[in-house]
Amino acid sequence: MNHQIVFATNNPNKLKEIRAILGGEFKVLSLSDIQCEEELPETTETLEGNALQKAQYVFDHYGHECFADDTGLEVNFLSGKPGVRSARYAGDNCTADDNMDKLLNELGGTDNRSAQFRTVIAWVNKSGFHLFEGQVEGDISKERKGEGGFGYDPIFIPKGHQISFAEMSGEEKNAISHRKRATEKFIRALKA
Repeated sequence: MNHQIVFATNNPNKLKEIRAILGGEFKVLSLSDIQCEEELPETTETLEGNALQKAQYVFDHYGHECFADDTGLEVNFLSGKPGVRSARYAGDNCTADDNMDKLLNELGGTDNRSAQFRTVIAWVNKSGFHLFEGQVEGDISKERKGEGGFGYDPIFIPKGHQISFAEMSGEEKNAISHRKRATEKFIRALKA
């Protein structure tokens, strides 16, 4: 383990997932590992902009090579919503259940439930910044299914599967997820 890098997130689920995807080849430090306790800025209207803003902030203020991600669930019937607002879709202090309730309510009984999860990873180091994207297509179920995962996982059924992300094991989800696909591109760049 010779490469040390900071992952700019306060989400313990994302941290656990990304460490599992990266394996032992890279040491992934959390924000608490570098004593970064402030809320990182996420003020742009794009996933790319938010990911870059967070990684750049850590690099500029703490001097660590850093990567950050921003992920959005984009529902076609809702013209791409919740998108960049996925984490706060039902309001600033909402829960994942609040977000799912709002989304399911907005979809109502429509059969057009196609959606995609999209993750953008921004990596900032002394040579500049790099962006990596991963996505997975699927459908929004009409009800929650499964106890695993986080966020919208209980209502997202990836294409080619009959079960939600929340019904999959961590290994099954990580094998096909949007975050995995973006991370694979990121790993190739780290090794280059």
